[in-house]
Amino acid sequence: MTDTTSRPVRTRFAPSPTGSLHIGGLRTALFNWLYARRHGGKFILRIEDTDQKRFEPQSLQELTEALRWVGLQWDEGPDVGGDYGPYIQSERRELYQKWANWLLENGKAYRAYETSEELEQMRKEQLARKQPPGYNRQHRT
Repeated sequence: MTDTTSRPVRTRFAPSPTGSLHIGGLRTALFNWLYARRHGGKFILRIEDTDQKRFEPQSLQELTEALRWVGLQWDEGPDVGGDYGPYIQSERRELYQKWANWLLENGKAYRAYETSEELEQMRKEQLARKQPPGYNRQHRT
């Protein structure tokens, strides 16, 4: 494969700590780690803990222990840092809010207030009319 960019390869594994690491997640981590190593890049561990209702604190420790047990070490992540941290998503809320506000202020995003039920009804009506489902922007502000 030809390198089409001068930027270094960066791969990531971004599990949600809501239970034990399963074989599919481990496979994804392994493939990303191997790809980064093969191309002289970095393997990043990012924790997707935004689903706080299902978050299990012990899962995070079990996850990192399992990855280390199979020999996968990350170059950037919650416990090793890096230039693009924090690597735990719930700790990035302020950063995300800053950029969401920028998008709103610059007309690149908008607020919408439909409920999930209203959106589902809109989708059903569009499909009944043989239209592709999409947001109608009716309640956009």
